[in-house]
Amino acid sequence: MTSSTTTMDLRSLYRVRSDVLAGRSPEKQPRALVRASWDRSQTLGLTPDGAPPTPPAEPREVEAERSASALRPLVDQLAELLRGALDSAGMLLAISSPDAKILWRAGNGTMRRYADELGMVPGATWAEGNVGTNAIGTAVVEGAPVGIHAAEHFSEDHLPWSCAASPVRDPLTGDQVGVVDLSYRNPAVNPLALPHVVMAAQLAEAQLRQRYHDSADRLRTQAAPMLARLGGPAIAVTRDGICAAAVGTEPPPRLTLPHDIAPGALWVPQLGNVVAEPVPDGWLLRLSGDGSDGEPMTLVRLDLTSTPAIVEVTGSSGSWTHALSPRHSEILLSLARHPEGRSASELADDLFSDPLRTVTVRAEMSRLRRTLGGVLGAMPYRISESVTTDVVLPEDAAALLPGSAAPVVVRTREDLASEMVGRDGGTRAGRHRAY
Repeated sequence: MTSSTTTMDLRSLYRVRSDVLAGRSPEKQPRALVRASWDRSQTLGLTPDGAPPTPPAEPREVEAERSASALRPLVDQLAELLRGALDSAGMLLAISSPDAKILWRAGNGTMRRYADELGMVPGATWAEGNVGTNAIGTAVVEGAPVGIHAAEHFSEDHLPWSCAASPVRDPLTGDQVGVVDLSYRNPAVNPLALPHVVMAAQLAEAQLRQRYHDSADRLRTQAAPMLARLGGPAIAVTRDGICAAAVGTEPPPRLTLPHDIAPGALWVPQLGNVVAEPVPDGWLLRLSGDGSDGEPMTLVRLDLTSTPAIVEVTGSSGSWTHALSPRHSEILLSLARHPEGRSASELADDLFSDPLRTVTVRAEMSRLRRTLGGVLGAMPYRISESVTTDVVLPEDAAALLPGSAAPVVVRTREDLASEMVGRDGGTRAGRHRAY
């Protein structure tokens, strides 16, 4: 494609856009995908010269969405994969949420300044209903890779730009989990932009698929001894419903688990009545034809006398332990002290004396629930009501999580110090307390 042909094509595209958006009959029709997007934008009440009706989200909200995004662990890898496009071709990388909210950007300083002027910043919603036709928003609607060139945009502010975007889908559910976009300012179409974002999306999906496999492998290793001890049929299943191992039955590849699954008896559509026990990365489901197995006891034992602190989960099929980081030890101590549950702001106050640090709390809870999700609930955060919690505390108050300044730890030390010295409730190993 020569520069003169590109210029002529671009001039024609501008005339087509002007005619269609003004309600006139164009000299030729735009691409069907573009025309459909323009029609949607107008139907939604947008005007080409109007400001987006939704302003960018606050930084705290952006960070919360980043923490919850399935693409968060892949951001650096995607940026490295597209490094050539960012450096050599002067493009801007944007990674958005499934609803087209920009969460991450990468590119040189010039491109970031241009993007700032455009309003293409973290927290900005790039959905068609907010900024009209663009690669991110239109890819979300179409559910497929999309390239939008210059005057194919709806908003006049976007006309100097071209962009290409591809949705990223969860390989297990098929749901969109985000969008990868490359944007640039050039009157000519860059033929490599669209293949690059498609390649990036495929890499992200492959990495997500590998994470599912890794989770199933970890669960298979942890659950094998438990399954071997059982006398009846049982299935080890990941939190996402992937069947990792089984004994005495032939399970389907994936199960539909209740959203609010907790230890104890429950009904699973593909299996009927089962009894669930929490295991690392998932659940052990013991099949019970009529549910007569009853409610098994699950004990969560938080040992704060060891270094690092350890949580032990014991059920009818056996027990397993997990070493805790200092922060996760503080969180579990807070949840044990408050069986009614804690909101994100209350946990932030317990940990940092700052109820506004909810983003950090949500990120830490997300990490903690990857292992202990089976015994932890949300909204509010809590230890499941169906388990018994036993906290082992040191006899010496100063030995409780030494180095921690978290208010919840300070309060617990004060409680320990105020107890009667001659009380017989402790042992040399420490004091047990059920909350």
